[in-house]
Order: sequence, then structure tokens, then C-alpha cells
Amino acid sequence: MIADHFREACMSALSWSQSLACIPRRLVAVVKQRVGTVCARRLGVGPRHPVTVVALGLVSLIVALSSSVEAQSSRPAGEWHATGGDHTNTKYSPLDQITPDNFMDLEIAWRWASISTEVLERNEDIIPPNGFKTTPLMANGLVYLSTSLGQVAALDAGTGELVWSYDPHAYERMIRPANMGWQHRGVSYWEDDESDDARIFIAVQDLRLIALNARTGALYPDFGHGGFVDLSISLGREIDPLRVTHTSPVAIARDVVVVGSIVQDTELEFREASPGHVRGFDARTGEMKWIFHTIPQGDEPATETWENESWRYSGHSNVWGTMAVDDELGMVYLPTGTPTNDYYGGMRPGDNLFAETIIAVDVETGERVWHFQAVHHGLWDYDFPTAGNLLDITVDGREIKAIAQTSKQAFTYVLDRETGEPVWPIEERPVPQGDVPGEWYSPTQPFPTKPPAFDLQGVTEDDIIDFTPELRAEAMEIIAETARFGSLFEPPSVAGTRNPVIQAPGTGGGINWPGSAVDPETGRLFVPSQTRLRTVELIPVEAPATVGYFTDPWARPIPGPRGLPIVKPPYKRITAFDLNTGDQLWMSPHGDGPRNHPALRDLNLPPLGGGTGMAGGGPLVTKTMLFVNSGGRDVESMEDVGPTLTAYDKDTGEYLGSVDLPATPWGNPISYLYDGKQHILVAVGGRPGSPPELVALTLP
Repeated sequence: MIADHFREACMSALSWSQSLACIPRRLVAVVKQRVGTVCARRLGVGPRHPVTVVALGLVSLIVALSSSVEAQSSRPAGEWHATGGDHTNTKYSPLDQITPDNFMDLEIAWRWASISTEVLERNEDIIPPNGFKTTPLMANGLVYLSTSLGQVAALDAGTGELVWSYDPHAYERMIRPANMGWQHRGVSYWEDDESDDARIFIAVQDLRLIALNARTGALYPDFGHGGFVDLSISLGREIDPLRVTHTSPVAIARDVVVVGSIVQDTELEFREASPGHVRGFDARTGEMKWIFHTIPQGDEPATETWENESWRYSGHSNVWGTMAVDDELGMVYLPTGTPTNDYYGGMRPGDNLFAETIIAVDVETGERVWHFQAVHHGLWDYDFPTAGNLLDITVDGREIKAIAQTSKQAFTYVLDRETGEPVWPIEERPVPQGDVPGEWYSPTQPFPTKPPAFDLQGVTEDDIIDFTPELRAEAMEIIAETARFGSLFEPPSVAGTRNPVIQAPGTGGGINWPGSAVDPETGRLFVPSQTRLRTVELIPVEAPATVGYFTDPWARPIPGPRGLPIVKPPYKRITAFDLNTGDQLWMSPHGDGPRNHPALRDLNLPPLGGGTGMAGGGPLVTKTMLFVNSGGRDVESMEDVGPTLTAYDKDTGEYLGSVDLPATPWGNPISYLYDGKQHILVAVGGRPGSPPELVALTLP
């Protein structure tokens, strides 16, 4: 349709300015990248970049590009408009300048020091941030990002120079955000189809939703009340603002801003907690359009899954990570977390819908279209920490619009995203039952039959390290004294009644918020994960507390012999699946791991996976290869694994090399095209002793 529209424009007698007026704004940036840049002000978007282009050539170029751009996503091919690249969360770019042959030639094109550093130097009372975890965006020649303190900055994509910044001063309104402290994972970008308006949205730690002009950084006085929407109200229940915060990018679904939340899940005393309901706001006015109750209320469907009317007081069940959107279908997909509390649910008997569930919601009304619950009555902190990946696949000759939702528990749930039907059978299987007084246990849990698990699930004697007989004997002794073997979904027990079960995956996954990536051209899924073991013991919480039991202080790591892991490698890995068949294609250890440990260095071991870095690593897929944060090999120590960017062959998993970064990357990498050159951009540092920076890499 678009191509036909431009052919008509070419054949008509339209003037130069009239021809430009026919160009959809989402294609303007593609043209600028391929032929230089036109006068963007003439097009009604972006800053001025003067280049002379013949009008007919411009239109012809768009005819050639439009079909491929439309096929991949609604964003220009060389831009990055959402945390996952586009609303479908593929984390895919069709750019192809950086290849296996030249990857190791990448060099730093520019570095930008976060504006949060100056604030922290002036305010020593601010608790140091927990890493620079932003995933930047790039649109119309500008890079957009948030800092760990919730500031917003726009940079020139070619030089890294600051164009504008906005500081909401959240650090003056609160001491420390709930859960993980000062961190923020990114902003969101919206273009108005009815005008040339473009906005940057951020949900700030102090419970405000803010809209900024994408070109100037100015507030919109008519958005919300004086430029802000108060997110502490409109949840239908009074909340504790000290236990709720916002640190993930909001979802953009057509003209609706969809907002989740973080609800603190530690130091709990009472069964009453803030709910994690999800809300949709009008992108132009800030007016709340709808609310979806992740804990159903009143006479809504599924209240019966909260026995004893526990829906009245239970909290959490929140979307603390990102969300994927299908703008064509008009659905946003909510991946929810565990209810109050993570490890004991005696005060919330029942399956507890819509906790730990994938929910397809109509973006205009907030009505539920379908849902799939992955964990019934959660007792393991198996939140969905990341958005699903949307892609189209062909299974046994049938074309399916799919969502592939990866999880902390190392399952990938592949569903028809129109109907919620599993692509391959998901079986309800019996699981172990516990003996904690007052607890309610689900007799079964869902087990996908395809794809296979991407990381260790449960621990048996066969999983214990055996590099040497001595190390294995030491590991077995540790387990005999401090822990016990168990399967996936083995529930926690009360401290002192028996040794705690080894939970695998542990609380952090499996996979975590960096998520997985897909190649929409091949239907392949790439999953970075970590083998992170934990033990959990419950202790009774005495009156007047009403939470029943809780952990003290939280899930604990289980040490192995001489500081080594207690199970066999790999400890971090990348796994690739063909989602057209549900089969695993390959698995590659991610990082050297502890192979230089004194007990192992003489064994001539291959890479074991593991080392510093964020969870399994943030992925980025391009037309030519797979990039993942950290994962360095042939390094002197595990500390050197982290400050790298690693590349793999998409077809085989072959390790292609790692390029050094100034510090460990904590935000996901992105790729964009500027001035005809492919860039890789990633946030690094941001922990004590490591200044937060944005680093851009290009070929010489």
C-alpha cells in the first residue's frame, strides 16, 4: 500500500514540498541514513542536517525501502525506538556493516559521561546507584536515555554531545527507591500520527509519569497536572509509596502509555500490600484510560482463585520489567510477578490469577483478551522479569503469530499471541508438596514440552561438579551438611525442620530483565542465562505481623568447594532455538568462568561460562551476528569477563571474539545507523569506583 502510494506520487505533478509531505515520518530517518540526510525541518521532524537530494530519487528510494521496513517493524531500519528495538521486543536490527570478519576491529567512536555523576558528587547523602542499566533509544538522529537517578538526556547520535537534559529531582523527594535502590532502565519514545509531535516518556522512581518534547526536552503543561501524572493514586487501594517505585521503560501501545511498577518484596510483615495493577494513560493528555487488575477485584473473573477473599488485601503480582506490544492486533502482553509474599502463600490460598501470568490486554480498553498462568500459587519468586518476544513462525506448515516468553524458571512458553493457545503442548504435571503449616500447595504446575529448558532445573547428584574426585567429594559433603537435592518446583521448608532444598534456577533466574532476542527472518530465539543456585528457609513471623512466614534475610547462595560453584558448568550460557520446530540448535558457554581457579588451571579446561556481568548478559541480534554483553574468554580472572562485548555466529554458536569496554555493561546494547555508519551503543559502569558512561562503537 505504501509503495503504491509513492508510485502515484512519482507519477503526479506534485511539487518537491508536496512530494515530501507524502512521506510517512517513520520512513524519513531511513532515507537520511541511506543517502545522507535531507533537511529534516522541511520534513517536519528533527534538527536541520542540510544535504541536497533530488526529489524523484528520494521518492524512488522510499519505494524500494518501504516494503522491507514494513515487513520488519514500524521503525526505520537504522533506528532503535524501544528498549527491545521496537514494540515487538525482538532486539533485532537488520544492519549488516559489522560482520564476523571485522567485529574485532570495532573501536570507541564516542563516550558520554552520565549527568548523574555531577549530582552524586554534590550530594554525598545519595545512596550510590546500583549500576548504569539504561538501554538507550535512537530516533531521528538523537539518542535518548535515562540515568540511574531518573534524569533524561538527549544526545547527538554521531558525537555523543548533549542536546538537552531534564532532571525531575527525584533524589530530592526520596531517600532510596524500593527494592534495588537508584537505578533506571530506560525511557520510551512516541510519535503522534496526527501531528509532528514526538515525546519521550519516563516513569520516575518517585511515582510520577512525565512526558517530554523529544526535540527540546520541554514539559507539556497540559499533560496530567502541570506536566506530571501522579502514579501513587488511581490504583483503587491506598499504597505505601516507600515500597513502590518505577524503574523500567513504560510500554507504548498505539497512543496509550502502559505503566507497570516495582513493589518491594523484602522486609515484609503484613499480608496487606500494594497491588501491582497495570494502567494505561492517554499519550497526549495523561488521562487514565483503563486499569487492569492483576489481582482481580470484586465480581471480576478469577477472584475465586484467591480463596478466603484474599484478593482484598494481597499485593504485588506486578509487571516490574518490560512489556511487548502488537500494534496491529492492538494487544499489550503483561508478564506479571509473584504475589505477596514470594515464598509463603498461606494467607492467599488458591492459584492466584493473574500472578506469574502472561496476559494479553486490549490496548484501547484494558480488557483481558486471554491469559496463560505459568506458575500456580507461586512460592519461588519466579516473576516474569522481561517482556516476551513477538515473531511470526511456521509450525508444521501453519503460520502462527507467536509470543515466546522466557522465564526465571528456564522455560520458554511459546503461545499463539492472538489466542493464547500453546504452540506445542504444555502439560500440567504433579509437583512435590510441602509441609509448612497453613500453606496451600498447587498439586500441578505447567511444563512446556517444547522448546527444552535452557538452563539447569532442579539439582541431583549427577549435577555436582566432578572436575576432580577431591572437589566432588568436598561438594557432596557441603550438601550433606547444609542443603538437599530437589526438583523444579520443590517448595521451601521451615528452618530447622530439615536442610533447605537447592533451588535451581534461583531467585535471579534463569533469565532476568535483559531478556532474550529473536531473529524474525529465521524464527530463531537466543537466550542468555545463568545457573544461579539458591537455598530458601522460612521462619515464622510473630504477631502483630500477619505475613505468616518469610525468609531471613532472603534466598542464600550455596557455596561450592574452595569458592567454586557446586554444580557442573556452564555457569552462564547462550542457547539458540528454532521456534519453527521447537528444537535447540546450539548452546555456547558465555565467558571463561572459573577455569583459571587454582584448583582448575592445570586441567586445560574449555570455557566454563560465567564471570561478572548483568545476569546472563543483554543480547542484540543483527543481520550478521549475535552480540551479548560481557562473556570475555582467555582472560586472567573472572573479573575481566565482565567489561567486554562478545559476538557469536548465529548459525553455530561459534565464539567470534570479545571487544574490551571501559567497564562492565549493565544496560542492553543497541545498534543504529548514523551518517552511513553502523553503531553499537551500550551503557557501562555506574557502580562505586566505575563511573557511568554511554559508549558508542563503530568500525574505523
